[in-house]
Amino acid sequence: MDMNRFNIYERLRDFKVPSTVLDKIFLEQGDAQILVDAYNSLIEDGCSEDDAAKEISEMIFKELDITPDYSMEDEK
Repeated sequence: MDMNRFNIYERLRDFKVPSTVLDKIFLEQGDAQILVDAYNSLIEDGCSEDDAAKEISEMIFKELDITPDYSMEDEK
């Protein structure tokens, strides 16, 4: 298992990106690599991991024209 991808996946889930959306992205190697490259680029530019995840989650919501569901409790 690629721990970097798993970490990115989990951080994006923290920002309420639906798992179905992330599963579809990470299923396609090309799409997953674009997301990983963007995340890593933000980190290299000085963003924290949380800030990078927040930026990418906002882009995902905008591109898919969906609204994050903040009403749901975090799963424990």
